[in-house]
Amino acid sequence: MIEYLPPPRRLLTGLAMVESARWYDGRLWFAHWGAGEVVAVDMDGEAEVMAEGPPRMGWAIDWLPDGRLVTTGPAVTRQEPDGALVTHCERGGNEIVIDPRGHMYVNGFDFDFIGGGTPKPGWINLVASDGTYRRVAGDIEFPNGMVVTPDGSTLVVAESFAGRLSAFDIQDDGALTGRRVWAEGLGPDGICVDAESAIWTQTADTAAHTGDPNAPAGACVRVLDGGEITHRVETELPCFAAALGGPDGRHLFLLCNEFEGVDRMQAVQTRRSATIFVTEAPVTRPD
Repeated sequence: MIEYLPPPRRLLTGLAMVESARWYDGRLWFAHWGAGEVVAVDMDGEAEVMAEGPPRMGWAIDWLPDGRLVTTGPAVTRQEPDGALVTHCERGGNEIVIDPRGHMYVNGFDFDFIGGGTPKPGWINLVASDGTYRRVAGDIEFPNGMVVTPDGSTLVVAESFAGRLSAFDIQDDGALTGRRVWAEGLGPDGICVDAESAIWTQTADTAAHTGDPNAPAGACVRVLDGGEITHRVETELPCFAAALGGPDGRHLFLLCNEFEGVDRMQAVQTRRSATIFVTEAPVTRPD
């Protein structure tokens, strides 16, 4: 039986478009698309701009093991201790995840999504500390959010166009092998993983996916390896990303944006209706 989480409350609103949620150093950090900002917000809703981001959609954030902030986009950029932004890798991308051993994975695609280009399969690159990179996975049907399980053994990527989560085994050298389906029949975008290796991901039974005005605007579920769903939460706006955090690691943050089609994203950003919601989850974030 699927359990429902408590109705989420608003944490922060009046934003252009929100994506790539991460809990770091006692606050929720996120990519503020349309504003070109990396923003951090505390549990009281007090927000602060922490760094510059690309002036475009389709970028994400994470941190190197030494604490330097990394941003994707046209290139992979890192923020030095003095605040300077330098190019880490000339080949950028969409989403990013860095595993416990320091392997940096960046995914992306090579077609004009916003401009209505013909879709092409995407990829995952492994970016080295010196900025070189190599392709470690291909044929990804619009790669979106990525997570690494707490034990560092498995990378899971959201394939938005395929409606599935796909998993890979992480080898010592960072190679990805053993591709398999983690779960399918979803509407995955920005995902997060908990301490039990369950993943919070968006569903496909929402109004935007089904065209049913009576369907929820947004919904996220906690799904186990193999596809079993244990918990669910619904939101009043479509949910684009999720993250676990908070003082005890049990808060689930839901980053939500209006959605009227890809060709209307700029208009939606101008409206500044994006909102971050928060509720309580059954399992904490990984340590």
